[in-house]
Amino acid sequence: VRQSDRLPGYADTNLLLTCADGRRYVLKMSPPGADAALLEAQAAMLDHVAAQRPHLPVPRLLHSHEKGLIASLITDDTERLARVMQYLDGCLYADFRPQTPHIRRSLGRFLGELDASLIDFDTPTLHRYLEWDPAQAADAAKATHHITDDEQRRQIDRIFDNFTREVQPQLGDLRHSIIHCDANDYNILVATDEHGTPLIAGLIDFGDAVYSATIANLAVAVAYGLMNTPDPLSAAADIIAGYHEAYPLEPAEIDLLYPLARTRLAMSATFSGRWRATHADGGYHTISETAVWKLMDTLQSVSPDLARYTFRDACGLEACPKSASVTSYLDRITETIGPVLPDDLNLQDAAVFDLSVSSADAATAADIGTKKWTDSLFRKISDAGATVGIGRYDEPRACYVADQFVNDSGEPRTVHLGIDLFAPAGTRVLAPVKGVVHSLADNDLPLDYGPTVILEHIADNGKAFYTLYGHLSRTSISKLEPGHEIATGETIGALGETAENGGWPPHLHLQLIVDMLGMSGNFPGVAAPSRRSLWTSISPDPNVLLKVPQVLIPDPTPSAKEVRDLRKKHFAHNLSLSYAEPLHIVRGVGRHLFDANGRSYLDCVNNVAHVGHCHPRVVAAIAEQAAVLNTNTRYLYDNLVRYAERLTATLPESLSVCFFVNSGSEANDLALRMARAHTGGSDVVVVGGAYHGHLSSLIDISPYKAEGPGGTGLPPHVHALSVPDRYRGRLADAGDIVTSASEELGNTLTDVLKTGKPLAAFICESALSCAGQIILPPGYLTSLYGHVREAGGVCIADEVQVGLGRMGTHFWGFQKQDVVPDIVTMGKPIGNGHPLAAVVTTREIADSFANGMEYFNTFGGNPVSCAAGLAVLDVLEEEGLQSRAQDVGSILIDRLRDLQREHRVVGDVRGAGLFIGIELSRGASKEPAGDLAAYVVNRLKNDHRMLLSTDGPNHNVIKFKPPMVFAEEDVEGVARALGDVLEDHYIRAATDP
Repeated sequence: VRQSDRLPGYADTNLLLTCADGRRYVLKMSPPGADAALLEAQAAMLDHVAAQRPHLPVPRLLHSHEKGLIASLITDDTERLARVMQYLDGCLYADFRPQTPHIRRSLGRFLGELDASLIDFDTPTLHRYLEWDPAQAADAAKATHHITDDEQRRQIDRIFDNFTREVQPQLGDLRHSIIHCDANDYNILVATDEHGTPLIAGLIDFGDAVYSATIANLAVAVAYGLMNTPDPLSAAADIIAGYHEAYPLEPAEIDLLYPLARTRLAMSATFSGRWRATHADGGYHTISETAVWKLMDTLQSVSPDLARYTFRDACGLEACPKSASVTSYLDRITETIGPVLPDDLNLQDAAVFDLSVSSADAATAADIGTKKWTDSLFRKISDAGATVGIGRYDEPRACYVADQFVNDSGEPRTVHLGIDLFAPAGTRVLAPVKGVVHSLADNDLPLDYGPTVILEHIADNGKAFYTLYGHLSRTSISKLEPGHEIATGETIGALGETAENGGWPPHLHLQLIVDMLGMSGNFPGVAAPSRRSLWTSISPDPNVLLKVPQVLIPDPTPSAKEVRDLRKKHFAHNLSLSYAEPLHIVRGVGRHLFDANGRSYLDCVNNVAHVGHCHPRVVAAIAEQAAVLNTNTRYLYDNLVRYAERLTATLPESLSVCFFVNSGSEANDLALRMARAHTGGSDVVVVGGAYHGHLSSLIDISPYKAEGPGGTGLPPHVHALSVPDRYRGRLADAGDIVTSASEELGNTLTDVLKTGKPLAAFICESALSCAGQIILPPGYLTSLYGHVREAGGVCIADEVQVGLGRMGTHFWGFQKQDVVPDIVTMGKPIGNGHPLAAVVTTREIADSFANGMEYFNTFGGNPVSCAAGLAVLDVLEEEGLQSRAQDVGSILIDRLRDLQREHRVVGDVRGAGLFIGIELSRGASKEPAGDLAAYVVNRLKNDHRMLLSTDGPNHNVIKFKPPMVFAEEDVEGVARALGDVLEDHYIRAATDP
């Protein structure tokens, strides 16, 4: 056995044994004097688990024919008891990346199954004293003098004191069983399946197995599972939810989970301190010490009640048990509840706003605090003949954009926990229920409550509950003091102006709170979507006070599941969705998309929204023109010719005749018709991997589709050239690629001309998109265009995905190749996603196409579409988006190439402007890593809220084609997030030697 085969361990000596056939085992040698009966009991425990749950990855012991499970070995003249067991392969949980909610839930589910399998296992040997058992924390408390830092020692003493007073007396009433008792992050093994999904690969070291409160096993796992997480309660909730799925928890167990987990952390810190006091080297005994102290410092500010509610919520229970009794009490006294606003402001016929993410009434970051938004809301109140406006409870919104509206894990808080009452500044606010002033504060952070009053009330069961009144005037809080009694109907303040109320339109934020969680003067008024049920339990619907008729309140946005189910019902299955977990997108602003819960996603791939999602200039142009005229091209209207003039001015002089259509597919189909009409030929030359549209005529000339799944191959009249791929192709030198392509085209044209007909067309994207974001080598189109024209063919430049400044250095992609095509096609980016596309050609080709058959496209180039096109050209020019694409794209490519030098999986980075591809492969072999690319794209979406996609024949190229408003600040975020994902265990394991 080599020294390198020594495995870590707390007490045992563990050696890795590798057989000649590759099988691996662990030889575990116990310290001298080990109890053989205890080892036999642990072995019986493992055998029982294997029999009850054979799928659970726990060590399997080898049974000796002669000596059973336990053997006696002599090492260094010392007799030691030894066992041989199966080696479980995997990465230590402590070292695994990423520790996502999925893996935490899997850990909980594993432990739940383990405890369920042991419920009918027992052995007297394991009814023993174990100092690491959380139930024995009172003894650990006697060793806190080994902690030398006074504040740390006081912190530990408080935890142990709470255990003695609150926890220990209840433990005897809980379920008890044999438990593992040491599911720490160095005893849990993790692996990934073929899709990169993490799974629990094993639990090792059953040396601390003991008969104890069953919940202690989960408490230990929760204690260590919280470490090194930005949001410990959410991390714990993930583990608990998984456990509860496999082995349902009892409410009394849930109530003790948080204090038991903190107790285990305190025990770990105490025992580490004791070891340091008596040993020069901490070693394995102090391996978690730093993380433990960091976590305990974090948990000092966590409300124990909030932890308990979070854990109940994770188990599907009503998070806050008090909530139902408070709302029931308010229902019973409804006749005595007074108004919140004066009687002349009638809530029974109020104008109820829809301020959800998808609503036109909702504010974006640019609207908040503006007079425009305020005037718009109050105009709606007036138009409805109402005196007050209402903002809904439990409504996800996109307007909470200040820093404080992001929780510890980076998730935005968007779900509104109160009801808003919009009325003029200075409107009096009344107490609906008698109470006392609990606390006052001027919460003056941007977009916070501003001046706030919180009242405390007492229900008939003697329990307190609270009401919060936010966005008041500063004079409101100057007239009150904590403890001041407030009668029903008494004025407690007035609505504040925008300048003093946190920056909002004048309104009252009314919130019902059943537990203040130790807070004063402030309380979360907005919740993260993932914790929606938790916070709506702590803050139930305050309409129990207001009694606004439900008929006035609009229906909420349909859930993602509802939309997906309807989609499955009414659409074909090959109308695909992006990502393993599809997004329910309801709003777009600039370079961001928003889901129905208000979470924003950085859009790095939607090139159709060329100048940014819902650019206000484009939206206004569409709306204004749609309000005046939208008709077909059989009439004269200015927009058609104005747009044609503006568009052709960006092109070479010879390209002067426009045909407007509705999509890039229509444009390419029309270009083929023109080419065939002009040349009399039918054969077409394309480039391998190309995609030119979804019409039948275009599937025929798109190798990406015709030669892909479901395709029947290219028809005889279509000829594909090799992809000019410098990374994966046969040739790497640009000049050699051009020469080879020229020769290949020459041979193809020779065969075509033998038919007696000229070539119809050569169609090529000015940079290849679906083929893998490939930039054509210099001189490529120059050489090929010459051959095509000699054969009588027409040269078509497909600019659908690369035009309008995207390439940075040039407005049109073909200009980068220093060529002038005969026909240029453009797609929906020219209208920023509006159904506008174009074919621009020479007068000569246009005249050939005018062969007697009328060309008519009912709404191609309609006035509204042309207005959108004109606005896009205006925005491109006025905002300097072409030069921005050049500058930002260059920075992004540089940062991606930094990642390429750091990560073997990044085989190639290529691009120009904001048309960029990053190709993933398995090292020097260049084996395409489409599975890893899909994994990266889904991880960036799920954990960093960045939207990308894959392309290329092997789907291993991550493509960047964002809206042109992509910013330099976005580059750093993308590079940082991508670098983080490339460090994941799944990526490393797939690419490391």
